[in-house]
Amino acid sequence: MSNRFYVLLVALALFLPTDVAPKALATDESAELMNSRFNIPIKTTGGTQLWTDHCDRDGYRIQQHAFTGHWRLLDADNVRQAWGDREACQRKLDEIRPKLVGSSTHASSHAIVMLHGLMRTRNCMKSLENEILAGDDHPDVRTIRFSYASTRCSIGEHAAALREVLEEQDATTQFSFVGHSMGNIVVRHLLGDLERDGDSTGILPRCRSMVMLGPPNQGAAIARRLAPTKLYGWITGTGGLELGPDWEDFSAKLATPPFPFLIIAGDVSDSKIKNPLVDGSGDFVVSLDEAQLDGAEGIETFPVLHSFLMSDTAVIERTLAFLASH
Repeated sequence: MSNRFYVLLVALALFLPTDVAPKALATDESAELMNSRFNIPIKTTGGTQLWTDHCDRDGYRIQQHAFTGHWRLLDADNVRQAWGDREACQRKLDEIRPKLVGSSTHASSHAIVMLHGLMRTRNCMKSLENEILAGDDHPDVRTIRFSYASTRCSIGEHAAALREVLEEQDATTQFSFVGHSMGNIVVRHLLGDLERDGDSTGILPRCRSMVMLGPPNQGAAIARRLAPTKLYGWITGTGGLELGPDWEDFSAKLATPPFPFLIIAGDVSDSKIKNPLVDGSGDFVVSLDEAQLDGAEGIETFPVLHSFLMSDTAVIERTLAFLASH
């Protein structure tokens, strides 16, 4: 086995989700196929790599399948309540969970929106969500763990779906964001879209703050160097290529947050294990230079590998402190 191929396997392993097993993915998709003729409640894994949220209402999510294009409605326990086209799922959601416009439950609330990274799932943001919800100081805070098919579709398509999720919220809802890796680029693309295309529902004025965990704000050398193998693009899809060889053209679509944001980067440069595909200090996947973005309130480093930033106790504490201060 060549050194280059060995490095490729190690690097991709750091992207691979530790929060879902391949068997679970197969079970979920098999269940969808087995029950495709019957609109009956069925337990799912919540969407792993192939489903993207387009609506999130009190934990009920309308998702679209990246390959087939069909839709489904999941409840807070990931039980499928409806499937078919978007309209059918929307009707069922309105039936079982009516939207309470301007209600005391959601009026003036603060939603912290969490986005996982490339080849991960919303499950990897659960530890952070638990800590957010455990706090008693801010009873108006709620969470949205946005799920998107990171290896299927472009980052622009993920950003469009995120926009739908935010526009679904009460018109007084304020937003903060916590992104890991590619999740930060999805948010930056959304901000660019709102600035270019117009912000009819006034999302931008309601954005309060953001914490970026291991963000490839300047693209990723590892993606550029793995792209010629073809295996990288086959595994990571359009989004992975946009972070690498397509970055120069793609980055023009991104905006810098016009609200306070903090960058938290991993720095494992003291480790004996080095990644020759990453230049300089970094978290083994994203370098400190690649994480930089002008306008940040600061960049803080922790001795944590890229794949574990969102679940590290110290990183979570610093994230919550920044969000609480804005």
